[in-house]
Formats: sequence, C-alpha cells, structure tokens
Amino acid sequence: MSSAKACNIDMLREAARRHLPRLVFDYIDGGAEDEICMRQNRAAYEAVKLLPRYLVDVSQIDQSATVFGKTWKSSFGIGPTGLAAFARPGADIMLAQAAAEAGIPFVLSGAGTASVEAVCKAAPGNVWYQLYVSRDAKITADLLRRARDAGVDTLMLTVDVPVHSKRERDIRNGFVPPVRPTLAMLLDFLSHPLWLANFVRNGMPRFENWAPYASPKAGAQEIADLFTAQIPFTQTWRELDSLRQLWPGKLVIKGILAVNDARRAADAGADGLLISNHGGRAFDSAPSPLQLLPSIRAAVGKDMTLMLDSGVRRGSDIIKARALGADFVFVGRPTLYGVAAGGLRGARQAVHILQHEIELALAQMGLPGLAGINRDVLA
Repeated sequence: MSSAKACNIDMLREAARRHLPRLVFDYIDGGAEDEICMRQNRAAYEAVKLLPRYLVDVSQIDQSATVFGKTWKSSFGIGPTGLAAFARPGADIMLAQAAAEAGIPFVLSGAGTASVEAVCKAAPGNVWYQLYVSRDAKITADLLRRARDAGVDTLMLTVDVPVHSKRERDIRNGFVPPVRPTLAMLLDFLSHPLWLANFVRNGMPRFENWAPYASPKAGAQEIADLFTAQIPFTQTWRELDSLRQLWPGKLVIKGILAVNDARRAADAGADGLLISNHGGRAFDSAPSPLQLLPSIRAAVGKDMTLMLDSGVRRGSDIIKARALGADFVFVGRPTLYGVAAGGLRGARQAVHILQHEIELALAQMGLPGLAGINRDVLA
C-alpha cells in the first residue's frame, strides 16, 4: 500500500511500516517501557464523544485558528520529531514545506536533521524551533541567536527529558548509543531496498544544528556523540528564568503536566504551554494530556495560550482537545508516518487527512467554524 491510497493516519502508518526497516519504524512508532502511556493517550480521545447538531448551514466551514496574533488555516501544526531523516532523507524540509503549503506551523526539533537556517529558508515565516537546553550554556545561547537570525519568532522549550527514557523497542533492536551494526540489522536493511538506496545515496543523517559545535571535519557519529554528551541536561526553574531573559520572542514550555508547574511556568513569563507526555516516549506512568487539560485550563485562566500533543490520530481528536480547553494542537507521528511512506506527497497527505476530518466533524456538529467549540459540544 502506498501513501497515495491512504485515507486515514493508520493507513499511512502501515505504509511507513512496510517502507522502513524495523529498527527505524520502531524508533518512530515506539514508546517507553510497556507503552501503556501511548495506549492511554488514544483511549482518552476515544472516551470523549462529540454531540451532532443538524439543520444548520454548514456549506462553508472555516477551521482557522489564531495563535500569538497569527491566524493559521487549521487549528493544528506539525510538532517536533527528532532524527526525521532516518525515515526519509530531507524529511525536516519536506515537513516544513507541507506545513507552509497548508498554512499551519512547523516546529523544527532540537534533534532535527536539517539546520534551522535551511528549514527557515524553505518555509520562511512558518517555522518554530524546539530547544533542548545544552550543558554548555554557550551552545544554548548560540542556538537561540541562530534561530532568531533565521526568522524564528516562537521558541518551544522542552522540559520533559531530564534523563534518557527506557524505550525497549530501541534497546531490543540495538538502536541505542553506541549503535553497533549486527547481521540482523544488515538483513533488515537489505529487505527494504528503496529505503536502503536512499540511505546510501544521502549518507548517515546528522544533527545539523549541532555540527557547528563539533570539530570542523566531524562526521555524523562524532556530532551525535556531542549531542548525547550535552543532552539531556537537568534543567531547573532558574534556567527557565534565564532563558526568558535571553529569548525576545514568544516562549512555549513543552512537557508540562502538573497544575502547579503550569501556574509556575505562567508566572515565569511563558507565553504558552504545550501539555505533552512526549507521545508516551518519556515516562510510561504519565497521564494523558487530554485528561489533564481541563484542570490546567482552570488553573492558568483563559488568557494563557494552551496547546496539546500526544495521541492525536483523527481530525475529531483536535476538536475534542479544543472543547476541553486547548487553543491549538500539534501532531508528531501522523506526519512522520506520511513523510516516511511518501516523502513530501505523504506529508501533504497526512495534513490533508486531518484537515478533511476536521471539516467533516464540524459539519456533523452543526458548526461552520471553531468559534462555537466549548464543553457544550461534548455528549
């Protein structure tokens, strides 16, 4: 099955699974430990029901949403996904282009495989940057400078990886540093010739944003070693205060789940919060962001910009999140499945699927736009 035949995100996932070696697919698809958190993310959405309303003119549907003073064509964006070039060479650029074409934001991962300068050039005015704070404060400061100079106006600080998580699929597959090639890996790669041909043609993906801080002739492995030596870094509220002073643009804190942490982040000057459990990839005992959303909204008030990720697979999921208090939603795996399965066309397809499903759901609910979405639309 190709990405062109996919009519939902699960079909794109299956197309990606067929195209990718198991090691790469499991890296994208897997979560921490028993993957309970991942399943609960989906269960939370499945438990929420939307109330249909009829005899309303829904011949014209407007799904646009405004965040930080800018109006986007849909109420979701493409969130940060690291090492995307393992799925498809040039994936970061393709995802940025697909987002720009659809009129939605793209967040370049701090573990991205394209530089912030290259991505901003490909999709000017459309790129946010996700920051992993480095142990070396000079690297962090320079990453901020480069992002600002490239045209980034919104910074997404990720705080939910104080330690490396235990992703057991990666451990079983040997996809943990230092990666040591095995016969099983080689056979798996050979059984996926299209992926292998692309990989050989383009070479080992690199953490491009980190290349300037390695030695001038550093290869992909040496740059990866630098990255893993600097990340993760145990941040405190003191680092957040310092970062707020360094960054002049909008600041979003990604990974907040506790109500008290949400209040404190707001007090520290955050412009927005992305409620997230890292898609179930960080802490398997973490709750679903959707479950916590109403209490966090109540705690920070209506003026704080609240965003959500983790577990979104349908356009209706995005409406459910808005009904429970989110201003905006980000997706990660859905568009990564798309770009893995079909490159730029697959990324476009993933975005189109979600946009079309939002339109269908709004029509069934008798809503010509997002303005009428609140808790009253929940059955």
